[in-house]
Amino acid sequence: MSASDIAVRLNLQRAEFQLSVDLQLPGDGISVLFGPSGSGKTSVLRCVAGLEKAHQARVSIGSQIWQDTEAAVFVPAWRRSVGYVFQEASLFEHLDVRGNLEFGMRRVKMPSRESLKRAIELLGIGSLLNRSVQALSGGERQRVAIARALATNPELLLLDEPLAALDRQRRLDILPWLEKMRAELRLPMIYVTHSVEEVLRLADHLVILDRGKVVRSGEPGAVMTQTRGFFDDESRGPGSVVLGDLGRVDEAWQLQCFQVGSEHWWVPCGPATRTGKARMWVAARDVGLSLTAQQSSSVLNQIECEIVKIEASLEQPHALVHLRKGSLELRANITRKSVETLQLAVGVRVWAQLKSMALVD
Repeated sequence: MSASDIAVRLNLQRAEFQLSVDLQLPGDGISVLFGPSGSGKTSVLRCVAGLEKAHQARVSIGSQIWQDTEAAVFVPAWRRSVGYVFQEASLFEHLDVRGNLEFGMRRVKMPSRESLKRAIELLGIGSLLNRSVQALSGGERQRVAIARALATNPELLLLDEPLAALDRQRRLDILPWLEKMRAELRLPMIYVTHSVEEVLRLADHLVILDRGKVVRSGEPGAVMTQTRGFFDDESRGPGSVVLGDLGRVDEAWQLQCFQVGSEHWWVPCGPATRTGKARMWVAARDVGLSLTAQQSSSVLNQIECEIVKIEASLEQPHALVHLRKGSLELRANITRKSVETLQLAVGVRVWAQLKSMALVD
């Protein structure tokens, strides 16, 4: 562990499960807690913040011990240098934005105007300071709530599904601000979410929780690949995580090059263009297969792969085809009829076709 790493060991009885975790989280960047509802993610955050007292626990950040039941140590929430951002912005309706920010500073023993100024700049809310809270959009409210937590100059920032109450466009609007925070602050953050998009964009360290237990913890790409089932649901279905680099932009078509090894894919780009390392979620339902490369097709991205596994059942109309090219792994969800018609089998080489508009980062 480095001098500022976070250690969280908790045992806490819940109505439906026993929360039992032992986590070592890095002292900077964003550690994401991901898992189904009721898996214990928010309970972990509340215990770290001191809002809830676990029966058996040891919580520390660097050399500071916030709870150690064996040593009878429990630092109350108000003495922990923690910023907490809830799912709802929880702003005071009778105060303007400036008033809300300054109210948050009251809990700090030695408030810093420089910290407040820094938070305002980081979240881009300078033009909102004199605005009534009622006049703010959902995204603006949440940016103010995050700035209020940052203005206290905490040693740790906890974010409990801060974008869950927003529609997808508002979430996409805020993600660049969170990325900016991560890039410019040497501040550890623990972030709870149900969103695969947020995991892909924000996670430096990923923890999968299920029924109070840690399923896997570590580098996000590896964790997502090893625990795919947790990212498969009725809306997304199965899929794969692909690591690559975002590069040049074709402004005429609003597309950006995504390099995966020697392959170059085209993905849609918005006004907040990013470059550098990125992760993409490729849903199996958006991957088509062909025995030959298609020259006349609306699908821009094609990659030659080898079939390594086929999952099919006579009780289901579809088959899940596992594909590989070097270290790249993909899955394609196609009909059993297509498997039979194309005579697909393990070892057969096929061309995977990926629609640009279906790629999610």
